[in-house]
Amino acid sequence: MFGPEGPTLRELAVQALSSVEHGYDLLAPKFDHTPFRTPDGVLDSVAEALAPLGPFEDGLDLCCGTGAGTRVLTGLCRRGVTGVDFSAGMLDIARRRVRPADGPRIAWVRGDARALPFTAAFDLVVSFGAFGHFLPRELPGLFTQVRSVLRPGGRFAFPVFAPPRPAHPGFWLLLGFDTAMRVRNALWRPPFVMYYRAFRLGTVLRELERAGLTVELGVLPGFGRRADGSPRARLVVARRAGARPSEGQPAAGSVNS
Repeated sequence: MFGPEGPTLRELAVQALSSVEHGYDLLAPKFDHTPFRTPDGVLDSVAEALAPLGPFEDGLDLCCGTGAGTRVLTGLCRRGVTGVDFSAGMLDIARRRVRPADGPRIAWVRGDARALPFTAAFDLVVSFGAFGHFLPRELPGLFTQVRSVLRPGGRFAFPVFAPPRPAHPGFWLLLGFDTAMRVRNALWRPPFVMYYRAFRLGTVLRELERAGLTVELGVLPGFGRRADGSPRARLVVARRAGARPSEGQPAAGSVNS
């Protein structure tokens, strides 16, 4: 993170004392050289799991950042792909790094995921690594927004990783990070909402269903299993009821479980 291409400690400190939006505007030029960017292995695994559920016409990358997930959608969608983010700086980098080719058209929209500026225009919505920016009380509204932009039969998909156990150093690292952010937000304004331990799978599944989505919970097999046999990585696929217009019958394929 503190190498020649990544942000310096000072730059991260300035970002952390900014608002979420301005902080990501500042971080955008170096974001892809930080651990915050979703690894290619995760992106590829999700793309592989979603491919049998297609074909999809139009896709939306929710909180797209610098466009890593948007690039995944260009391989899954035939007509159009849209990336939406509220950071103008992140969108500027995305425009440079994800270039239209022979695949679907690409559009970039500055907007808030809690008030999406779209109608029911998408067959597939994905999101990678963004949910730590939403407080638990915001999930019902967020998932209702996602449902509103899905066409009948459309799907909302995202990966979820099992949290580390207390015996693992990562448990204490994430706990320390979240504690530091809570102290920071109690003492400093504007707040910077980013909590790694606030996005709990059980709560997420319940809120997706309350938003009117049917949920399937699959496994991303390339990440192995924990000592108790549970998978390290899962894929959540939440579907809006109804058949997609292009389907004469329900889409073939299912999420591996």
